[in-house]
Amino acid sequence: MDSRDRNRICHQEVDRLKARVVRVTIAVLIMILLIGIVGGLYYWAEKYNLEKLITTYYLIKNEYLEQVSTETLINGAIKGMVESLNDSYSVYLDKDAFKNLNVQIEGTFGGIGVEIDKDENKQLVVITPLPGTPADRAGLKSGDIIEKVDEQETAKLTAIEAASLIRGEPGTSVTLKILREKENRSFIVKLVREKIAVPSVRGEILPDYQEIGYLQVWHFNRTSTIAQLEKELNKLNKEQLGGLILDLRGNPGGDLEAAVELAGYFLKEGPVVRIVSRDGDEEVRYPSRLTQIQVPLVVLIDEGTASASEIVAGAIKDSSSGLLLGTRTFGKGLVQTLYSLGDNEGLKLTTNRYLTPNGHDINDKGIQPDIVVEQPEDTDEDVQLEKAVEVLYERINQGKQAA
Repeated sequence: MDSRDRNRICHQEVDRLKARVVRVTIAVLIMILLIGIVGGLYYWAEKYNLEKLITTYYLIKNEYLEQVSTETLINGAIKGMVESLNDSYSVYLDKDAFKNLNVQIEGTFGGIGVEIDKDENKQLVVITPLPGTPADRAGLKSGDIIEKVDEQETAKLTAIEAASLIRGEPGTSVTLKILREKENRSFIVKLVREKIAVPSVRGEILPDYQEIGYLQVWHFNRTSTIAQLEKELNKLNKEQLGGLILDLRGNPGGDLEAAVELAGYFLKEGPVVRIVSRDGDEEVRYPSRLTQIQVPLVVLIDEGTASASEIVAGAIKDSSSGLLLGTRTFGKGLVQTLYSLGDNEGLKLTTNRYLTPNGHDINDKGIQPDIVVEQPEDTDEDVQLEKAVEVLYERINQGKQAA
């Protein structure tokens, strides 16, 4: 073997040694990384006491009398985490709840026509019955507490879970146990479900007051509310209006963006609302246009005026664009964001609070009207509407005198 062969063999050995060193180094680095990850996970689990969660999962899977699927346990753990927030507005949406929410967004479903939510005491409360629906005909009222749906108590149900029990095929029946605190009585009501189409806006000239326009907004929907509003306003603007009544009574809210845009039709100036995050960062929302009506405005509100409708009422009050008349609103000043968890499941989570343009926090407080007018229980006459007409005529006459 000559010197060239020996050199070649020597170089090959060196190359193999280098390659081995590289492989060993990579293996060692991977091992260190894995140890770091495992150690980090162990530290994290130890710090946040996740051992209990893992142990509980193991015991249920291996020792519980009945077989339980992993999916059931995971969903239960997620639901438990959300419930631990003690926030009735934050809800884990399983497949059925997610489907029901989409049905609600579409605006047509089989049910009794009642808007519901959880109050600060976690009671299932009627926000408003929709006009002409089984709930309305049965005499359900804003503020009624639904204690049972059929035989299911509602205390531990979310509003979405309760809604899924109340809804059903048109023609089928549902029985509700109602507590009416104002009258200190409970009663049972049996209702037959119908196909419910949730309206958004309607308008008219009041039959007995040809100078007064009337707009009622039942709900805020991103796809239809503004289109319906413009259609009704266009019809009213063809008349010789002297004043306008915007009725937000019984409006449970809905889409935030639709509420912001609708407010722009009635404001002298923006903004409409201030959205505040958990870190205190503030986002000020303005409508895309300001086209305030040119006649005096009175806004009707009551305890069924909630969430997005309170945003509109608060903006009108803070900007002095109109007078609020009626009773204190519901007081829901929190914003929920809908997150997809995949597999047709989701999480509705409280992520922000909103303030009125002047910085008022209305959560659990509501908005006080400029003119307090109670609606008596023992009359079919709309006392609040009649008072709104009276106030408008006073302002119309003041304007004529000033001219």
